[in-house]
Amino acid sequence: MNGTTNMMVVEDNSRARRALTACMSLQAGIKVTAEASNGLEAVSLINRQVPDIVLMDVQMPVMNGLEATKIIKKNWPTIKIIVLTMYPNYQSEALSAGADAFLVKGCPVKEIISTIHALLQTDEVGNIHP
Repeated sequence: MNGTTNMMVVEDNSRARRALTACMSLQAGIKVTAEASNGLEAVSLINRQVPDIVLMDVQMPVMNGLEATKIIKKNWPTIKIIVLTMYPNYQSEALSAGADAFLVKGCPVKEIISTIHALLQTDEVGNIHP
């Protein structure tokens, strides 16, 4: 991974969002440039500043992560989206919405980091799913 990867963290729980942001900010080469508390906020923030990668929760008020993923992928197909949720049963829905990867909350941080590295090394079509 060359240079800095700009990341957006989308999570409605403010404590979880702050923890994820802090954790990701400690990783070399990753800079959290935006945070959103729901999908609609995420989409409007991306309009102003396009990140390289989005860490997306599924269940959120206003607009859920699956809906936001569809919109983001339609308008910004190069953005990589990692769905991070407590609900493993959302995997097929998340991937069909356009998510590039699917992780369950509570997975080791190194799994999130290795997924980010793997995604950023894929082609535009994103032919990798862990």
